Amino acid sequence: MSEIKSTNIHWHEGDITRDERWRALKSKGATVWFTGLSGSGKSTIGSAVEQALVNQGVFCYRLDGDNVRFGLNKNLGFSAEDRAENIRRIGEVAKLFCDAGVIALTSFISPYRKDRDLCRQMHAEAKPSALPFIEIYVDTPIEVCESRDPKGLSKKARAGQIKGFTGIDDPYEAPNNPELALKTAELSVQQSVAKVIDLLAAKGVISKK
Repeated sequence: MSEIKSTNIHWHEGDITRDERWRALKSKGATVWFTGLSGSGKSTIGSAVEQALVNQGVFCYRLDGDNVRFGLNKNLGFSAEDRAENIRRIGEVAKLFCDAGVIALTSFISPYRKDRDLCRQMHAEAKPSALPFIEIYVDTPIEVCESRDPKGLSKKARAGQIKGFTGIDDPYEAPNNPELALKTAELSVQQSVAKVIDLLAAKGVISKK
């Protein structure tokens, strides 16, 4: 689904470099990719990180798994092929935000390692130089996720009303080497946010307040 079908197209370079843009805007771009099971806390933490960054005057924007399916990805379902295309599109959008000097906060189950690795690769191969891609594994046991069940989906999956539900009858492939793992069964939202902010500061994406 991601093959290039367009013909007679050429990349048009702009008149301003990324470094010039970032210096003028006094901001640095990065993609912060939250991945984990449904109910792990990805969206909650992503929203809280967004609030914390905005309060510091940091230019950022949150892309949430359900939200993008109301617009950009409304033509995609939940087959393995559609899931892959869903993540590919978000990876491309996040890369554009990142290149523009925005911290893109993405909260997606993104269950397959190869799809997340593709997003990392497209950031690594960005021109004229690599863009920061920070994978954060929201590491929450399935039983904790099910006890939260904010959308009531795991109960439906257990009852056989939903097929292909990640963690129940469809696999979730945890990251091998995430930049950060958040064990939300042990950490509060505030503690998780602090770890993310500290990581962004340590990597030079934001200034430590």
